[in-house]
Amino acid sequence: MQKTILQNAKLANSATQLTKMLLVCGVVAGPLFTVVGLIQAFTRPGFDITRHALSLLENGDLGWIEITAFLLSGLLFIAGAIGMRQVMRGSRGGTWGPILIGAVGAGLIGAGCFTADPGLGFPPGTPVSGMSWHGLLHLIISSLSFLALVAGCFVFARRFLAQRQPGWVTYTLVSGVIAFVAFAVLASGQLWMTSTFVFAMLNAYVWCSVMAAKLLTEQPHVSA
Repeated sequence: MQKTILQNAKLANSATQLTKMLLVCGVVAGPLFTVVGLIQAFTRPGFDITRHALSLLENGDLGWIEITAFLLSGLLFIAGAIGMRQVMRGSRGGTWGPILIGAVGAGLIGAGCFTADPGLGFPPGTPVSGMSWHGLLHLIISSLSFLALVAGCFVFARRFLAQRQPGWVTYTLVSGVIAFVAFAVLASGQLWMTSTFVFAMLNAYVWCSVMAAKLLTEQPHVSA
């Protein structure tokens, strides 16, 4: 009997450690994507953050850097979503919250596999052409992924509302609303909104990581 108890305790501890590792992946994902994107945005010749979306950084000789950022961040978000599911299981938002964060990760991977077309003069000297099949897929996948991120904000906001955590409700709702408004205005063709959209998007990705960090601090209590 004692041996069985010890074995069960070891298995539970292993599961707890695995969940922590998965959540750490989610914590890293948002800042990684943000830092890599901003460094390139302000160092790549010809890139203008007031006109160009970060996806355009997938083009050019250094495009592999942004592609790698998309793929790696996506994988990290998916790992984080699995960890979130372990912690949130059976609680408010425990199903759709992790699913939507996982969809964000899958969208980043898709956006990295199907690269954006060059445009608006970036990379410099690139001839203007019509939208390619992979550029169209990039646009569709990125849009769906970002909408999943916005939806995730509202799912978590309901969770925090039920937990009576008004500060977290406000932070989450503001992040989601700003992201949606910026996306909607830019999608309507208002290119002057590009820089606002970029920062709203990056803020939303960081919000995802903040959620993983918050659950990481709660994880030992939930597992007990």
